[in-house]
Amino acid sequence: MHLHRSGSDVVVHAPAKLNLFFEVHSRRPDGYHDIETLVTPIGLYDTLYVRDAEDEQVTFTCQKVYGEWRGVGSWLEGFPEGPDNLVVRAVELLRRRARVRRGASLRLVKRIPTAAGLGGGSSDAAATLVAASVVWNLGWSGEALAELGAELGSDVPLFFAHGPAVCRGRGERVQSIRGPAGLHFVLVRPPVGLSTADVYGACRPPRGPRSVQPLVEAFERGDLRGIGRQLFNRLEPAAESLSPWIARLREAMARTDCLGHGMTGSGTCWFGLCRQARHARRVARRLRATGVGVALTVQGCS
Repeated sequence: MHLHRSGSDVVVHAPAKLNLFFEVHSRRPDGYHDIETLVTPIGLYDTLYVRDAEDEQVTFTCQKVYGEWRGVGSWLEGFPEGPDNLVVRAVELLRRRARVRRGASLRLVKRIPTAAGLGGGSSDAAATLVAASVVWNLGWSGEALAELGAELGSDVPLFFAHGPAVCRGRGERVQSIRGPAGLHFVLVRPPVGLSTADVYGACRPPRGPRSVQPLVEAFERGDLRGIGRQLFNRLEPAAESLSPWIARLREAMARTDCLGHGMTGSGTCWFGLCRQARHARRVARRLRATGVGVALTVQGCS
């Protein structure tokens, strides 16, 4: 994420993410699954504006920027705009733990679609913790904020990593890794999304889980073709059993010359790894013509 000040506001640009690898292990006693995933943040951002308030009130507003998603009616399906939003939950959690007797004014500019596997809500929560710590002069470390964020959602801690990372446990154990800067992707979001809980409910963990290590090694070598060969997501069959769009996206992407492709998170977004920006733009144009959904180009970021 990127933070700066603008007048009396602290402004944070909160990125989406792609899961280049996603393995599901056994179910834990707490109801979660152990996972192993390699994630990279991408240059698709929500923007959060946070301002201190002396009256101890927390106010939250959201501005929806349709952009490429215009005409896709479900791009923010299930998005809560009240106290259940992760932005509000995050600021209230930090306020309780830090015993802060002040409020905050929060304005979210929303660009990342929901029910897409892009982690937009989790990224917004991480951005809120960072911004609120700054406006209230708490001085909390990134590690402390990431630990707090894990209470809000399994994906929240990964957004405190400085670029690509391998996440384990239920997602809260984050290890930053080296990799090629600015990978180019084409990203497709179909007209409908999927519930993460439903996808996990339909997933059957394997007896012999696949290891992320071959992808990590290709990543650290900067081997684009090797990265493309190692893309993997255990949740794809479960998502396919719930939505016909998954098979349509796989088939459409297989007809392109991407180095590799797959689903991110619990879907429904599908991505392809491209050689460079021009290649990604060309693939996006082809995919738009097929009618599988909104196709845009994105780049990995730190």
